[in-house]
Amino acid sequence: MTDHSAHQAAGGGQGGGAKTGFEAEMNTGMARMMNDMHSPGYTGKPDTDFLAMMIPHHEGAVEMARLVLIHGRDPMVRQLAEDIIASQTVEVAAMRGRMAVLSAGPNPQPGGYPALGAVRGGA
Repeated sequence: MTDHSAHQAAGGGQGGGAKTGFEAEMNTGMARMMNDMHSPGYTGKPDTDFLAMMIPHHEGAVEMARLVLIHGRDPMVRQLAEDIIASQTVEVAAMRGRMAVLSAGPNPQPGGYPALGAVRGGA
């Protein structure tokens, strides 16, 4: 598991606070994502806990991608950021949908799980 604890809102890279708008916005976003991932706490239901943590994680990826579109210049990185926004947005919607199904009751299948085949390279 990756430890993101080094990504604190006040620590921008080597030697202190954020030096650019990008660094400040990235640090703020990382702190928000980490807080949102851990604030619900554990329910004892691994499926629900997984989704509750993955949703803000993916939302954080979308925010990071938006920041690189604002501040970045490399066309390949920009294309990757656009792809991340498109795929992660679909995945967040799918995870939210499955959370709703799981919270509705004991039957794990009603509503199924929205297909991610197109996002994952499948048909």
